[in-house]
Amino acid sequence: MSAKQAYVHAQWIIGRVIGTKMRKTAKVRVTRLVLDPYLLKYYNKRKTYFAHDALEQCTVGDVVLLKALPERRSKHVKHELAEIVYKVGNVIDPLTGKKVAGSKFLEPLTESAEPTEESLTEKIKELNISASSSARS
Repeated sequence: MSAKQAYVHAQWIIGRVIGTKMRKTAKVRVTRLVLDPYLLKYYNKRKTYFAHDALEQCTVGDVVLLKALPERRSKHVKHELAEIVYKVGNVIDPLTGKKVAGSKFLEPLTESAEPTEESLTEKIKELNISASSSARS
């Protein structure tokens, strides 16, 4: 018999990890938009893939990039984990630079949430910005 050849439609896939209970395997759900030709409306179509995660580094909720294997590793595993695109839990608020979980800050805010006018004028003076120079540009 010849070697098991796995035909995979897409070579690279991005999806969300929904399970990591199997050893060195991650269960990944891929969602894509499909147009209904009759209704002319898009709807979500999802498919579940099993991916080989040799280092067991991904957790549930991570967004990962999968790469198709040249031949399947087992009956269901046809992809391997290429990269963790977005690690769950490492969200940083762009304004404050502090870690956030949902709408709550994980680290305490040392400065007040609302900047005072004094601090704004001091920052403008530090940056040497004036209203007349910005109007000319």
